[in-house]
Amino acid sequence: MALNHTYDARLVQQETALGAGVQILVLALLGTAIGMGPAGWLTGLAFAIATWAVLSRALHRSRLTSFGPANRVTLGRSILVGGVTALVADSFQSPPPLTLLVGLTAVALILDGVDGKVARRTGTSTALGARFDMEVDAFLILVLSVYVAMSQGPWVLLIGGMRYGFVAAARFWPWLNAPLPPSTARKTVAALQGVFLLLAASGLLPLPVEFGVVATALAALLWSFGRDVLWLWRTSRVQGSAVTGAAGESEELVAV
Repeated sequence: MALNHTYDARLVQQETALGAGVQILVLALLGTAIGMGPAGWLTGLAFAIATWAVLSRALHRSRLTSFGPANRVTLGRSILVGGVTALVADSFQSPPPLTLLVGLTAVALILDGVDGKVARRTGTSTALGARFDMEVDAFLILVLSVYVAMSQGPWVLLIGGMRYGFVAAARFWPWLNAPLPPSTARKTVAALQGVFLLLAASGLLPLPVEFGVVATALAALLWSFGRDVLWLWRTSRVQGSAVTGAAGESEELVAV
């Protein structure tokens, strides 16, 4: 049994290595097609190596014996996001081909609705898969916000940085780590971030309209995060009061 487990684990790790290899192939194709500079190459390679390292470590910890079809879809999305990341990094030196940037981003956003359905239909939903999907989404939003910030200003970075700011804040206020109840509104707002940023990045909108689209996305995100933070804070207060009350009752019983 130990030999079979080791063999299965190696197979799972091989899929992450294959993903890194495909990512490098995509970068090579992009580099050949558009003459990508050093910034794009280095950023894309860093993304590929970081994704492989973090995902391999997470798989080792989770002890999954099968990567699963849904995770393969998410891995494919991460490869597209790596291409977008390289293009955005390269855009600091020369304007990227918008058709290519928009195309890769659009496919990545469309596939965002596929991996979850695949996981549910195949019965392969896992905590690792959900986290992997969320991290790919968050990084794509961050990259798009960096690109749009070049034309609209640094305030757009609030969209891409908000989730990472929330994670950082949770290190100081652990009550932010409590699980949130399911919310259709939260999922809708999260999905619209990518769509709105893609519209702004497409170059099809006049600058004032582009500003309005991005501002709307930020306002919706602030509302969504604010609502969740308020719910978590209220819940922590209620639980804290319940614990204090229980401790008081225990002391009264001991005293009696």
